[in-house]
Amino acid sequence: MTALLQRLLAPILGATLVLALIVAGFQWHQAAQLRAAKAEVEAAFANYRSDAERNYAAALAKAAADKARTDKSRQEALDAEQLARMVRTALTRETWEATNECWIDLKSLLEKRVKAAEMPEVIDVIKRRAGLIRGAFHGSTLRNELYNFARIGTFIERADNTSRILDVKYYVLLPSVSAVGSSLDNVQWESILRSVSAHRAYSWAYDGEYRAMNIADFLTLNVQMPRSLAYCYEKIVSNLGYLAQDYEERLPAHDTADAIRKTLQTRAIRDIMDQGLHEFLEDFVSRNNKLGAEISDGYRFYV
Repeated sequence: MTALLQRLLAPILGATLVLALIVAGFQWHQAAQLRAAKAEVEAAFANYRSDAERNYAAALAKAAADKARTDKSRQEALDAEQLARMVRTALTRETWEATNECWIDLKSLLEKRVKAAEMPEVIDVIKRRAGLIRGAFHGSTLRNELYNFARIGTFIERADNTSRILDVKYYVLLPSVSAVGSSLDNVQWESILRSVSAHRAYSWAYDGEYRAMNIADFLTLNVQMPRSLAYCYEKIVSNLGYLAQDYEERLPAHDTADAIRKTLQTRAIRDIMDQGLHEFLEDFVSRNNKLGAEISDGYRFYV
């Protein structure tokens, strides 16, 4: 892959829940923007003491976030389609067609502001189209460096999303400690599982009983769960290994990925919960971001 092609492909895979996989590469600056936005929201919440004020602040934040997500999703779909068009000769025909069809659908859906009642339908369309792109790419692309970079980008973003979704459950969704174990708590846990396409798989693994420790274990340490942190790092280490063979060298990113995988392999969920799930996830997000930066620097993905 030439340096020019690397630069063209680099922005296509970014920190977005809209397009899980378009072609290949990374868009690390968008992840930084999301982290900055999260920090601003957390700082704003810290200023509100009463439940009423906190709920009011949450409502305002949600309204602003909904509009921002619609605008951002539309622009990201446009950017991805245009970038894919620029490097379409590096893509298989199936991947390009799936990408272009996704853009056509999203352009129509996101031309106007999405109402709350329409959101489930829009999200379903996005998930289906992203799945088609992912399937076309996975089923038709040579297992070369382009494929390995794309897979690494996918799993780094997936691990980041899973860890943040799980962390949000503890700090935003649950209104008070007294609600733990209540029907409200169970519904929220069910929503978390559905948001990462893990609801039925969880019921197979844990007999469908919603327990915070089981769900945390499922989404962090269960290597059979495709969206768990452990599974993501099994794949990241594997694809980085292929790159090390292709380039005949190991980089700091390889050692970082190995260390994170070892942590996920050796920690027990009870120990994590006792020491603090929030602290564990914060540390994981920091190390995951570090890995992304090291890959970007090591393989010269300059955007």
